Amino acid sequence: MKQFLLLLTVAACALGLSWHRTTRAGNAGLPDAVSTATAAASTPVEPSFEKNIRPYLSQHCYQCHGGEKPKAELSLEKYKDDAALQQHRKDWDSVVEMLRSGEMPPKERPRPPADETAAVIKAIEAVASRSDCGQVAPSAGRVTIRRLNKTDYNNTIRDLLGIDFKPAADFPSDDVGYGFDNIGDVLTVSPLLLEKYLNAAETILDKAVVSIELPKLTRSDIGGLRVSSGAGERKQPGGTRMIYGKGDIYGMTSFDEGDYIIHASVWAQQSGDEPARAALSVTGPESKSQEFEVRGTVEHPDHIQIRSRMKAGTHLVAVSFLNPNPPPKNDDPAKDGKRDDAKPPVQRRLYARSLQVEGPFDPPPQVLPEAQRKLMTHREGVSPREAAREIVERFATRAFRRPVKPEEVERCLSLFDKAEHDGQRFENCVRAALYRVLVSPHFLFRVELDPPAAKRGAIYAINEYELASRMSYFLWSSMPDDELFALAGKGQLRANLAAQVTRMVKDSKSQAFVQSFADQWLTLRKLEIASPDPKLFPNFDQELRTSMIRESELFFEAIMREDHSILDLIDADFSFFNERLARHYGIDGIRGAEFRRVKLPANRGGILTQASILTLTSQPTRTSPVARGKWVLEQVFNTPPPPPPPDVPPLKNDKQLTGTLRQVMEQHRANAVCASCHARMDPVGFGFENYNAVGAWRDRDAGGFEIDSSGTLPDGKSFRGPAELKLLLKSKKTLFGRCVTEKMLTYALGRGLESYDRCAVDKIITALEKNDYRFSTLLVEVIQSDPFQLRTATGERP
Repeated sequence: MKQFLLLLTVAACALGLSWHRTTRAGNAGLPDAVSTATAAASTPVEPSFEKNIRPYLSQHCYQCHGGEKPKAELSLEKYKDDAALQQHRKDWDSVVEMLRSGEMPPKERPRPPADETAAVIKAIEAVASRSDCGQVAPSAGRVTIRRLNKTDYNNTIRDLLGIDFKPAADFPSDDVGYGFDNIGDVLTVSPLLLEKYLNAAETILDKAVVSIELPKLTRSDIGGLRVSSGAGERKQPGGTRMIYGKGDIYGMTSFDEGDYIIHASVWAQQSGDEPARAALSVTGPESKSQEFEVRGTVEHPDHIQIRSRMKAGTHLVAVSFLNPNPPPKNDDPAKDGKRDDAKPPVQRRLYARSLQVEGPFDPPPQVLPEAQRKLMTHREGVSPREAAREIVERFATRAFRRPVKPEEVERCLSLFDKAEHDGQRFENCVRAALYRVLVSPHFLFRVELDPPAAKRGAIYAINEYELASRMSYFLWSSMPDDELFALAGKGQLRANLAAQVTRMVKDSKSQAFVQSFADQWLTLRKLEIASPDPKLFPNFDQELRTSMIRESELFFEAIMREDHSILDLIDADFSFFNERLARHYGIDGIRGAEFRRVKLPANRGGILTQASILTLTSQPTRTSPVARGKWVLEQVFNTPPPPPPPDVPPLKNDKQLTGTLRQVMEQHRANAVCASCHARMDPVGFGFENYNAVGAWRDRDAGGFEIDSSGTLPDGKSFRGPAELKLLLKSKKTLFGRCVTEKMLTYALGRGLESYDRCAVDKIITALEKNDYRFSTLLVEVIQSDPFQLRTATGERP
């Protein structure tokens, strides 16, 4: 069966996932042509290259970027009109980046007024966007059909079955694209991964579907009877045990919960007028003992018994001799102390041939785990197959994240039929059908198929079941819950979108968004492999590393849940510390491992001064202004510098440095090839030089030199220290807002952004500017954007 399903899944993948078409029930009432497509805002006079861009270029740019040998091999003179600009979008994206950052025009050239530069940037973007946003139905793009990554798979199983474990722990690592591990183009499927899926399905169902049988009524002997110390014993033939002193004949046996009858077959050798007495007992939470007179003989033994309620477990059953007596003394001196065999001394003795346990009677009702009770619920009085149909249909609908078709249920029930034919229990027959659901491409992949009538290139709105999945995997890395399913089924999800986003952010499952989006955007996962030199930083250990990551996650989570401005990510007056991290920061008064919200001193605030970021952007032995500056350009402003030329040697390690790190870097920048990029990175990096390689504050470097954390940004603005630098960075609202928007939209869509996505990004930025850059605005606008809501048809048919 496993091999068959493996071949089935491989074949489905090889055929381009040409499976049965999903239902479009959630698409009721949606137009075939998209009426909600973004359009460029109309203005009385639209900007043009000739009127709004060329004059600025002539005055400030052509001198360097014109003629026969333009600098950076970029000639702006060759562009004559709007069409030429639109056809070379990458060149003009670079122009806008340089103008916005203040790197161009260069310092030696007269700097134009800021309003002129802002106007030409706006004009370039308007002309460049016109080819996309001006269309009646701009391209919405499409996401490569993508499988659930490891986080998605674990969380989906948790919410589907109520079993909180990590079945994907041994899956191969997910590849990363555009900085995230949920990108459809890189989420490949290998034969090894398919084998892991099949094994995981078995493990999951082992935990979810438990066959519970009532214990059978039995009567069995307790083997290996023993005699307690001091009771005296003389060996007897067979399994009979005999004692003549005070003590027990006992044995151990296991019980299920229920009532049991304990049997014993006993007899005695009598002595004197008093008959032998014995007690039959069983230990446990409800120990019970009862005394009996024993008058039986070896030919006709007594059968004694007690009844007791037992808890499940192993317990002791014993027959105790209560009234042994010593043998009489031999007083005849003529016998010289020898026994008269004709008149042997009489001693009372107790014999036990067997101990038996019968039961359990009246066992307690077997209680299924809550998850299984919910999974296996069906109507009373229906046939086993009809009951299985109800279970499979309900399960597959949730697993496929859409209403399931009758023929899909039948294919799963074919495995139920085979198992039933083989005589298996009902639970195991259902288990076989559910196994097929868990290895189906419709579960393992987030399937979105074009409507039947959609023509190639047509833009259409995804149905509401697909929208529910996009939202839940965006914010929860898991399947939609019952409320999202219900709204999608009624066609009311879009009408309640903002309220649902608020609800989903408040849900504890949104912690997955922090750990998936924030950790990858901020590159916090790289801290796991950071290795500060233990000799130079002996206080850095795994506990501190974990605390650093946790601070950043809690800080991002607070920004999200409390609906702060996203600008507070750059600088804020609070964070979260435990004792270990507070001690690292030099902050007193915090005790214990628990994190708590802390008002920050002046030299802390925002992600840029958190030890996690400062450590992962350092070398093992020293800080790295280049790495820190590069990180800010890439992750905060999404304006990464080009890679260094291959013939430029790296900076020497700290054992070979002479002078301050700033002086050494200035020597390194003397190379003209390096200067342009380092002029962007180094000032930002040196602004954080007061933090050592593990993020602790310092006033002097390792060589004893006083730290100089001042600098001048490419736009000519200067700062002294990290506090002033953060204010300058925070003032670049649009640039930072665009970065976060592009990163989040990439993560939400599961694909890289294209030129036609510029319209959606611009619209989100406009909404952010109107709403004080609130985090909730960003989330809602991303989900309401055309790329998230719409899809471009391929014209392919399954």
